[in-house]
Amino acid sequence: MNPVRVGICGLGTVGSGTVNVLTRNAQEISARAGTGIIIEQIGARRDNPACDTSGFNVTRDIFEVVRNPNVDVVVELIGGTTVAKELVEEALANGKHVVTANKALIAHYGNELFARAKEAGVTIAFEAAVAGGIPIIKALREGLAANKIKWLAGIINGTGNFILTEMRDKGRDFDDVLKEAQALGYAEADPTFDVEGIDAAHKLVILASLAFGMPLQFDKVFTEGISRIEPVDVAYAGELGYRIKHLGIARRTNGGVELRVHPTLIPEKRLLANVDGVMNAVVVKGDAVGPTLYYGPGAGAEPTASAVVADIVDIARELGTGQAVCVPPLGFNEAQEWPVLPMDEVETAYYLRISALDQPGVLSKIAQILSDAGISIEALIQKEAPEEQVHVPMILLTNRTIEKKVMNAVTAIESLGYVLGEVVHIRVETLS
Repeated sequence: MNPVRVGICGLGTVGSGTVNVLTRNAQEISARAGTGIIIEQIGARRDNPACDTSGFNVTRDIFEVVRNPNVDVVVELIGGTTVAKELVEEALANGKHVVTANKALIAHYGNELFARAKEAGVTIAFEAAVAGGIPIIKALREGLAANKIKWLAGIINGTGNFILTEMRDKGRDFDDVLKEAQALGYAEADPTFDVEGIDAAHKLVILASLAFGMPLQFDKVFTEGISRIEPVDVAYAGELGYRIKHLGIARRTNGGVELRVHPTLIPEKRLLANVDGVMNAVVVKGDAVGPTLYYGPGAGAEPTASAVVADIVDIARELGTGQAVCVPPLGFNEAQEWPVLPMDEVETAYYLRISALDQPGVLSKIAQILSDAGISIEALIQKEAPEEQVHVPMILLTNRTIEKKVMNAVTAIESLGYVLGEVVHIRVETLS
């Protein structure tokens, strides 16, 4: 079999890592692929000192790579959803397979691009788009193919996980840790995608589509960030036996599929609660296998390059057999029609922190409002008023209930004259 010739577009963190891994591990990679894998051309606006490209054909025009007749596989690593989409579309039109690490591109345009790839008889592979070096896409699409997936939940953004870990371990506030995350290179100068959950939402919608066979529907993901989490809530969660994690959750219910990204209290005994720093992890529960955990680095040059190269190897194997692609990109040959459940119909438990006057009858009135809404209290912490303050914090854990009921009860509690400010509310999941 002739060597598979690869064109790499983008020489940033992941692009340079991919060049280094393909070069350093060429012998092992070729042995696994059944043929040589050669970097035919690299398209990049500038060189990257993290890798040596002196022996390669480098162009400053990335579209020259997709038009190169010798390139079999185009590796899109430029990011974004404008030029990247044009690049992938032209690659498909030219009959080239595509490997990408671009979660935003897949989340927003995957349905369209997969259809184009099918028409062209080529593959779009995207293992590196979710959770860096963790092979979660292959696990969902192939390893768990026998299962009806009930739910999945994941820490799929390392920046947010680093921030919450530092807040818990050192009692630091959000803004302070965010500055450190930016200095360490974990967070961008504009950290919105990471801390407000957009990055995680891109990844969640891909995981949900793989789990349930539904079309990609990014616009239906409920998204809430961590910028309003306070150290006091992290501490109270710990007193109650929980840890706060920024989770992406997809769950199949009788009413539809839940798609949601938000801060979540989870029991500290759960493995997912003990995933710290910039690491990622995803728990998937299937009806046959039960819960399975996938853990590892969610970003970085070579961890992500590991997933990119694995996709290239898969394509090389397919080319070696001369057969058409046999594994659909989202794992199902036909899309499953699952409605996405509106957030106000989602059922979950809640953590509530209420600042109220320290006087008789206040707690009973709050409990009455919750009871009238059909919400029962599972646990309560009531602290003494700090010196020279007349308001005391009350921390409640509710049983599972419909989101709309909780939001209506919160509004009623906030309207009480002896309640100060907003009621802090954070969802709770047992992940069982």
